[in-house]
Amino acid sequence: MTIARRDLASLGREKTIVLALLIQLFIAAFSSFLVVGLTSLYDPGSVEGGDVTVGVTGDAVDDLTAVAADQEGVTARQFADRETALAAFDRGTVDAVFVTTVQPGERGSTVDVVAVVPAENLRTTFVVVQVRDVLTAFERTERRDRTSHLEFRPVELPADAGASPYFGFTYTILIPLLLFLPPFISGSVAVDAITEEIERGTLELLRVAPVSLVDIVDGKATAMVVLAPVQAALWIALLTANGIAVGNVLAVLAFVTAIAVVTVVLGLVLGLVTARRRQAQLLYSVFVIVLFGLAVALPEHPATTVAKLSVDSPTLLTFAHVAGFLVLAFGLYAATRRFAGRVDPESLA
Repeated sequence: MTIARRDLASLGREKTIVLALLIQLFIAAFSSFLVVGLTSLYDPGSVEGGDVTVGVTGDAVDDLTAVAADQEGVTARQFADRETALAAFDRGTVDAVFVTTVQPGERGSTVDVVAVVPAENLRTTFVVVQVRDVLTAFERTERRDRTSHLEFRPVELPADAGASPYFGFTYTILIPLLLFLPPFISGSVAVDAITEEIERGTLELLRVAPVSLVDIVDGKATAMVVLAPVQAALWIALLTANGIAVGNVLAVLAFVTAIAVVTVVLGLVLGLVTARRRQAQLLYSVFVIVLFGLAVALPEHPATTVAKLSVDSPTLLTFAHVAGFLVLAFGLYAATRRFAGRVDPESLA
């Protein structure tokens, strides 16, 4: 515990870590304001950008015009031919143009739609999102209208949920981001904590005291692991103060703690194996990215687990995932202590 307290006290002198904590604190403390701006990048169609006027021409002009007219924030205008529509686009009369062509085929006709949007404009992203929504709605309409002509029953299209983009962004991106950063930072700090002792020669001074290398690893791991759920709890409190409710707080903190144990163990092992800060940090970064990418093979991605717990809609699989990570963390930590007990301290000098 003495080693753990010393490492926690030394974090105040690490400018990089302090800056990272302040950035997370800013995001959590002002999340209700940031969500609006960040959601506009995540889903530009979620913010008010004025009406978009689209020009429609070609073989399926009536069908596409009807669909476009039903979309909120979209005004459709018909043109006799492609040249007239593009001329209106060049003058700025319309924001986008749809050129439709019906292609006959052996199993029925298909509708090809060429969309013309501004190349570089402040409204380009917003226009592109609105155009995408119109084309998606048109595709759904065509599929529904042609169902009766098929010789087989197609897969039913999922219903449009109509969920708020702010809700989706908050629980699938913002909260997982805030809760995963502390464990990743803890692992990175653990790398520095062990390698700096080796590079500066202070590891030998610690061993003069009645402590073993296992005790040193225990102290440093305790400090770094405790730091992650404490940060996560603070972020959850600040999110709650901003009107963003987080459900199953204890399960969320347990999951964050388990991930912190995994990352800290990884950092300590790499530090003991390489005994060099730069190499260990590089390997740690690579391993974290690879492991987080491989997590897609799990029955439930960790980000999904956090989102389901936070939104208070966990399944049995979600709680099993939390329990599995806790067991994994316990096993890895036990293996790390055994590994540290077999390392010859003289070889680290």
